[in-house]
Amino acid sequence: MNFNLKEAIQLVFGKIESWLEIVVSMLPNLVVATLVLIAFYFIAKIVRGLFSKTIIRFVGSTALSSLFTTIVHFAIVAMGLVIALNILQLKQTVTSLLAGAGIIGLALGFAFQDIAANFMSGILMAIRKPIMVGDIVETNGYMGTVEKINLRVTVVKTFQGLHVIIPNKEVFQSPLTNYTKTNERRIDLECGVSYEDDLHKVKKIAEETIMSLSFLLEGKEVNLYFTSFGDSSINFKLMFWITYPDQPGFMKARSEAIMSLKQAFDENGITIPYPIRTLDFGANDGIKFSEVKSLEK
Repeated sequence: MNFNLKEAIQLVFGKIESWLEIVVSMLPNLVVATLVLIAFYFIAKIVRGLFSKTIIRFVGSTALSSLFTTIVHFAIVAMGLVIALNILQLKQTVTSLLAGAGIIGLALGFAFQDIAANFMSGILMAIRKPIMVGDIVETNGYMGTVEKINLRVTVVKTFQGLHVIIPNKEVFQSPLTNYTKTNERRIDLECGVSYEDDLHKVKKIAEETIMSLSFLLEGKEVNLYFTSFGDSSINFKLMFWITYPDQPGFMKARSEAIMSLKQAFDENGITIPYPIRTLDFGANDGIKFSEVKSLEK
């Protein structure tokens, strides 16, 4: 087999010439496609700035505003890229890119579904605002002050000074108590008095004592209800309302109420009895309590 160098060179130059002809023929389209890309880039930049100023007024979250503006920016740039590829008559390339993006997105969705769930929960929380920074909340077994909310986690500082990082999915899907929403809270005190005491007197003194406290919420009644006959006392529940989470705070108000109630009962001869226990020394062949007196005699 003879190798013809002249024919090989002509073949190479022929290919190059055909490519140059294609480039020259597509040069106007290439210029237009480049201008389209540049135009869409600047349009995306302008729209991002305007959209950022507008969206922050509605969502009130810097992280969510940044997310939305970034999505808008990339959507406009992607639109410009699709138009540019169509100008260059590369429709097949556009189809391949969209198909590849769909497959990659599906694979990433399965691989990072927990992260995606936290991310979507963060977006919904930013829109619906069940909690805000500074709120006192209880969720997933933790109670404290919300210090930070981003698109993936919520940071709660407990009253013991610990910072707990909770995934947004757990906050969004689990029961959540927001103590700051209503600005008021009821304190329930359970206590008991002796069977010898006058219950009408007990009720009057207890209610008057609590009503004299300065931190009571105005417009709310103090209620006392006797609940049961205990082993050594008649039990009651005393209920009153305070402003929350303003000072003196739930624990301090509860403590002051207990001290005031104990002092008022002592001053009026009302007894809070000790639990009565019967000791049987007859267990395991020991001496029965009934036999102790006979031994003393």
